[in-house]
Amino acid sequence: MDRAVYDRMAAQEQVHWWFVGRRAIIRALIEREVKLGRDARILEAGCGTGGNLELLSRYGQIEGFEFDPEARRLATNTGFPVSLGALPDQVAEPDAAYDLVGLFDVLEHVENDVAALEALGRKLKAGGSLLITVPAMPWLWSSHDTTHHHYRRYTARSLKRVIAAAGQRAVNVGYFNTLLFPLAAVHRGLNGLFGAEEATDEIPARGLNALLSAVFRFERHWVGRVPVPFGLSLFAVVRAPR
Repeated sequence: MDRAVYDRMAAQEQVHWWFVGRRAIIRALIEREVKLGRDARILEAGCGTGGNLELLSRYGQIEGFEFDPEARRLATNTGFPVSLGALPDQVAEPDAAYDLVGLFDVLEHVENDVAALEALGRKLKAGGSLLITVPAMPWLWSSHDTTHHHYRRYTARSLKRVIAAAGQRAVNVGYFNTLLFPLAAVHRGLNGLFGAEEATDEIPARGLNALLSAVFRFERHWVGRVPVPFGLSLFAVVRAPR
């Protein structure tokens, strides 16, 4: 991603409605879909500036890897171990070692997404889980995706296809960030119509940010339980054979 994107991420990810809402979704999916024991070992792949590490540490021993040096430095400052690594072929962490691997809005940044999932699948213990989130709906492609160096957005069908091509089994795939979908679709449509190229990840005014966060977080009550036909994002839970 561009340097400015990492800078904004570091400054905003504890308060920006999107990061706050996504962490609520991740938490709900872990507690609902991934059964972790007391001594669970967890890896976050492409952990960025480390905004998810504290959350993940509640469920076990957490490690991360990140390629960007400044993002890795900031992630290390959280107090959790973060190593140098990149998908698909620069992952030094041991094979068959982790109960949970988190891949949160990273897969779209990797040109060879199948190879990336193959690499992470090898890191799972028998019966371990890979939890994935990605941006959804290719027709929503915008300057936001270009700035963030995305290769693609996914549909439920295309994400399932990539998981299967990596030789893995998805036990649950679904859309989320659904309630805000109409607002985002209109916003991006108007930006495209008028050629607006402003950054779309700046934090809104406090009241609006709180409202958007509350709406997004509300979806934690049904994510993974009730299938919905669309959303700005997708999740997938992949389970390694026992």
